[in-house]
Amino acid sequence: MCGIYGSTLQYSDSQVREKLERTAFRGPDKMDFKTYQAGNTKLIFGHNRLAIIDLDHRSDQPFNYFNKVHIVFNGEIYNFQEIKQILTSRGYSFQTTSDTEVICAAYLEYGESCVDHFNGMFAFVIYDVENHRLFGARDRLGQKPFYYYHNGTEFEFASQISSIQLHHNALSISRQAIDSNLCWGLIPDPLSIFNEVKKLRPGHSFTYDLASGKFNDTCYWDIDFKGKTGFKGSYDEAQEALTVLLRDAVSMRLFADVPVGVFLSGGVDSSLVSAMATQTSSAKVKTFSVKFDEDGYDESPYAQQVADHLQTDHHVIACNYAEGMDLIDNFSTYYDEPFADSSAIPSMLLSKYTRKQVTVALSGDGGDESFIGYERYIWARKGGRMYVLPRPIRQLGSALLNLSPNYRHKMIGMALGLKNVDTAYLTGMTEIDGGWIDSEFDSRDIDQIRYLNHRDKNFYERISDFDLKTYLNWDINTKVDRATMAYSLESRSPLMDFRVVELARSFPTEFKIKKGNTKRILKDVLYQSVPSHIFDRPKAGFTMPFAHWFRHELKDYVLDELNESGLGQIPGLKITEVSKRIDQHMTQSWNRYPLIWKLLVLKQWLNKNGTGLTVK
Repeated sequence: MCGIYGSTLQYSDSQVREKLERTAFRGPDKMDFKTYQAGNTKLIFGHNRLAIIDLDHRSDQPFNYFNKVHIVFNGEIYNFQEIKQILTSRGYSFQTTSDTEVICAAYLEYGESCVDHFNGMFAFVIYDVENHRLFGARDRLGQKPFYYYHNGTEFEFASQISSIQLHHNALSISRQAIDSNLCWGLIPDPLSIFNEVKKLRPGHSFTYDLASGKFNDTCYWDIDFKGKTGFKGSYDEAQEALTVLLRDAVSMRLFADVPVGVFLSGGVDSSLVSAMATQTSSAKVKTFSVKFDEDGYDESPYAQQVADHLQTDHHVIACNYAEGMDLIDNFSTYYDEPFADSSAIPSMLLSKYTRKQVTVALSGDGGDESFIGYERYIWARKGGRMYVLPRPIRQLGSALLNLSPNYRHKMIGMALGLKNVDTAYLTGMTEIDGGWIDSEFDSRDIDQIRYLNHRDKNFYERISDFDLKTYLNWDINTKVDRATMAYSLESRSPLMDFRVVELARSFPTEFKIKKGNTKRILKDVLYQSVPSHIFDRPKAGFTMPFAHWFRHELKDYVLDELNESGLGQIPGLKITEVSKRIDQHMTQSWNRYPLIWKLLVLKQWLNKNGTGLTVK
């Protein structure tokens, strides 16, 4: 995993170095850039390398493959050895043992369809010398980021937006992105915090003609969200197929020329990955979990139970308030777009200490979306029964519930008055109580709504598809990439192997959830290796006690930052309404910590990264 950069804009060598140094934490092993004369265009490729496979300098980037193509690449191609064998049989030669070189040869052999052959997480750009063009792609599920600026013959790209921002004089802050951030807590694809910069969507590739400046964006992969491909076998056959596939997905992600470990929270997904790792690795597996001192936030004993059963070399990382505060102060350095998932902080702490022992860590991310694992799915399905009532009756019930002093009753009342269960789920994934937002845009009007608003699948399947295309990509993958890369740690997710995702989408719903038993088939695979009684407990989130801190240790900080003057620095707010909600949190009448965290993050970004820029 690394950081990539490229541009046709005319920057000095010192400016290019500064752009690379801005995100040097992504790749501390080697920083370099090269300049090419592509017809009348001066092209710059830059790279920060985190060496994982073939540690020799021969695999440093930008990489030149026989003067035919040049590449900058972030990520891993897990099946590169298999592809390499095929290409070798067709006459291609290789000077390294890296996957980077295989991408180059695969492009020469297969052209743009080379991405169909890659199993991995990746964002790369190839300079095709003969055709005077760039070809790039982002992996199917968006595990690796890709930002780009395009204005005719001006083209600039990077792994993180701050590298584009530095020394760029034509950027403005997007009011639409701010509205989206206030609504979603993040900035959805393809938007970015700047009007002039976009994100390449997951499962998309592009070509850019260096002479004409023409940019073409193509979707090369998507989930089967209309349910056209169904699994034909029995439950036992499905379980066997999944077991074989998961074992292969884990095994290929254990391959590296550096130490590898596993994040182990003690939940189903990370425990399954840990179990598969112990079964496929010849060495003792290192596992890592976080311990918090505050009551109700420490699941490390459960992780220890799993580690003891699997006999891993387990490490518990103790985290505290002081370390959390330090990361809050520097949050926008690494999350260089506004991003309000508070579990980013414990993710960074886990990454910081895991990196002291390994360079690669496997995770259990992706299981909840593919195998219908979130508890909110059950609550949404149960709540959906209310929507068989005529809307006028529901609106009356909504008005009555809104009279209650209990904020949970008020939230139910807000949902009850909505059009239907699909709208209720969408609203619940955003900001259901949005009366404090002074919006100029409808932030729920997104292209990805098509995965939710159709009737070709049942409700469970549609909302999990929707989450896979939104929450997993926009939130989970962003959180994990920035948290791990902040400490030069590579995270790999076997449950996001596209073959696993496609197989899961093909399973009948009852294989994944039955009588309230979420992730049914995934659990049954796990229970072949770890006793089920270890998991007889409610599912917990990965977070820190921000609600408590904002009322106590961080109360003065919150009130200083988000006073009337401070709130006035943030576009899109109804200040009186926001202040009322902050007061509700402080008086413990309503848990408003997500709102407070969202505003703190956005204000920090505006103060540190947005100074002097116009909002429009």
